[in-house]
Amino acid sequence: MGNDSAYDEGEGGDGSRDGGGGGREDGCGGSREDREFILLDRVEKVFDVRKKTGFMKRERRRVRAVDSLSFSVARGEMVGYIGPNGAGKSTTIKMLTGILTPSGGRLRVAGIDPTRERMRLAHRIGVVFGQRTTLWWDLPLLDSYRLMHRMYRIPDARYRANLDRLVELLDLGDLLDTPVRQLSLGQRMRGDIAAALLHDPEVLYLDEPTIGLDVVSKTKVRDFLRELNAERATTVLLTTHDLQDIEQLCSRVMVIDHGRLVYDGALAGLHRAGESERTLVVDLEREVPPIDVPAPARVVRVEGPRQWLAFPAAQSAAPLVARIAAEYPLVDLSVREPDIEAVIAKMYAERADRGHRADRGHRADRGHQDDQAGQGRQVDQAEEAVGGTSPDARDEGAGRVVS
Repeated sequence: MGNDSAYDEGEGGDGSRDGGGGGREDGCGGSREDREFILLDRVEKVFDVRKKTGFMKRERRRVRAVDSLSFSVARGEMVGYIGPNGAGKSTTIKMLTGILTPSGGRLRVAGIDPTRERMRLAHRIGVVFGQRTTLWWDLPLLDSYRLMHRMYRIPDARYRANLDRLVELLDLGDLLDTPVRQLSLGQRMRGDIAAALLHDPEVLYLDEPTIGLDVVSKTKVRDFLRELNAERATTVLLTTHDLQDIEQLCSRVMVIDHGRLVYDGALAGLHRAGESERTLVVDLEREVPPIDVPAPARVVRVEGPRQWLAFPAAQSAAPLVARIAAEYPLVDLSVREPDIEAVIAKMYAERADRGHRADRGHRADRGHQDDQAGQGRQVDQAEEAVGGTSPDARDEGAGRVVS
């Protein structure tokens, strides 16, 4: 019966869901619990790694996967959580679900400590790992859903209503009797998303949900997630390498690298911070000289009738496309998004360059201050020789200036 009560609390009836939507409308004006629905405060995760260094010898070293990470997510937000491989994204998700225990710091999801109350939390969250499945490999899709019905002790009426809705929205009707192993990657991903939402979770963690999917499957997943958030105010934390996922679904993006949060804000702000560029690939009817486009756009490559143009990622491609279509014999075009690893690398390079400049400036200031201090000591000695103010009487003030 404990699990029943946990499910009822997570489900909260329709009333708690309405409350979530209300908190979302109020934004920062909602309750503290709504504003900090997901909360990490100086969270760390350290792994002990042993490496063989010789015969019967192993070297032990500590790897800090997450390093003093702090952020909060409000109820009903859709947040992109991105970074290069090995940045700590999946480790964060595993701590938020209770799979991993943090080495330090404080972590709460819906007011619950994932480490201490993992079973209770399981009824309030849904998780989709793009490269792993929660479905039973040899069973038909519908049998996996029936098992989850029993595992989560979902009331029969709620289970049937949710299943019918998810099957319709995710276009799963023709797949319910198909063994999971026979599903394509896109079909299995949609099946996994449905499985994660059968018990009406308040929080949905998506780890690379569109990896390897074709354009049609990606569109279906994105449309469904957008509708889910709008209708149910489900809080979504999305990790992905595909910036189009973030652009179409999330108003806020967080960037993690080497276990630390390096950016938190709008996607346009990330592009500006990293000065990233998108690429417009243009196919023309025939070979022509480089396309004349206004700055800051520019032609970066020409191969026969195909040309590549770079333009700031924070700007819309529409004016550029309209100009090219009006003035050149256009056949086809496509827009390529900037690579997130390149954006972050550029951010780090600029930060390092600023740090070096600040360090050089600091050293120059210290040298100037040392010169002034040397001149001050010469004045002190001269004054002492003629019976002026003694060095002891001036030391205190001179010390504050030099420091």
